[in-house]
Amino acid sequence: MNKLIASSVLVAAMAALISGCHEHAEYAPSQQAGTNPPIPQARNFFAPPMQVPKYVGWQNGATPKVPAGLKIEKIASGLVHPRQVYTLPNGDVLVAESNSPDEEPVTTPKQVIAGLISARSGKKADGANRITLLRKPASGSGEWERHVFIQHLHSPFGMQLIGDTLYVADTDAILKFPYKTGETSISERGVELADLPNTINHHWTKSLLASPDGKKLYVGVGSNSNVGENGLDVEYRRADVLEVDTATGASRIYAAGIRNPTGLQWEPKTGQLWAIANERDEIGPDLVPDYLTSVKENAFYGWPYSYYGQHVDPRAQPQRPDLVAKAIPPDFSIGSHVAPLGLTFYTGTNLPAQYRGAAFIGEHGSWDRSPLSGYVVSYVAFESGKPVGAPKDVVTGFTSADQKELYGAPVGVAQDRDGGLLIADDVGNTVWRVTAAGS
Repeated sequence: MNKLIASSVLVAAMAALISGCHEHAEYAPSQQAGTNPPIPQARNFFAPPMQVPKYVGWQNGATPKVPAGLKIEKIASGLVHPRQVYTLPNGDVLVAESNSPDEEPVTTPKQVIAGLISARSGKKADGANRITLLRKPASGSGEWERHVFIQHLHSPFGMQLIGDTLYVADTDAILKFPYKTGETSISERGVELADLPNTINHHWTKSLLASPDGKKLYVGVGSNSNVGENGLDVEYRRADVLEVDTATGASRIYAAGIRNPTGLQWEPKTGQLWAIANERDEIGPDLVPDYLTSVKENAFYGWPYSYYGQHVDPRAQPQRPDLVAKAIPPDFSIGSHVAPLGLTFYTGTNLPAQYRGAAFIGEHGSWDRSPLSGYVVSYVAFESGKPVGAPKDVVTGFTSADQKELYGAPVGVAQDRDGGLLIADDVGNTVWRVTAAGS
């Protein structure tokens, strides 16, 4: 009888969450964007506000939308959960097709509900655990040539080429592979350079960025929980940016307290390291703003004890006022629950002038807010190495106008050799390319 009651409660909760919640956000994403976003009072919910679009995919030749002056084309379709894109010097493009390794034990009704919600939205689909190579066709139009480049990986995400060595960040290790320009597959097994935190893998993606001199790799490692509820033992070297020596594999914590740093890039004018981050959930549709920030060496950004600087989160136990006192706020809010997963600074000349030097952000979107936020590729203008203004949407149309249906969701973004903007769409199983109209 108890099991029946528990099952009925679970089904009822799931129905309530999927149908949407009447707790709407107070702020539009644009109102929370910028260097000094409003931070409302945190709230406690039995079931936090959610809105879950139903996955339907791209139908009848539909594509995302771009503003006047731009065009968008499909360069690869039918992929298996493409998450990240990376351009090689010869113009080939690597695509990491992967998803969560599903190693986190499901022990609570909340986790069951989260799994059902993720499946409804198309975000839970299995990944191929491989890297695919795309090559621009000689005709210059249509879908690009496709080759299976590396197989039998373990939830790969970050990719970086240094000289003739390709580094791949699996969820549990950085692997290195020999690379030869123009090859369309690598048959050699990867050699482990360094292990990475892989207990539970609540946040499994490992973003990767090489230093300009190739001597270091920077790795974004997400937390193993929302706010430390799985215990701090499983958070060892988590919610950090790690620095790894490419000669020895030795590593250290470069910066800490960033809940889920899913994108790392060098700002082109200053050479400063920047990251995007997914902040915590379940304290309201306007909390906590996801952000774009410079990553300062030895800095602490608050997780799990505080958010957006020194706003204390009482759910984190035991409390650490000594660390909260050290927490610095991020540089720039991009709005609550937009779920940024891709970042690139645009250095090309193909796109119109307003995009040059800007940070493009793939906002995967979240169900932790009503109305929905994210599900776009936005850009943030930079001046003198600092973000200015508010994020502006540049690629839209991933959801239906009423936000009930989901066609795709942007993740990784990258610039190709010709200055096009590449977008990995893991829900639509597509890679899109944006260029100037007429190019």
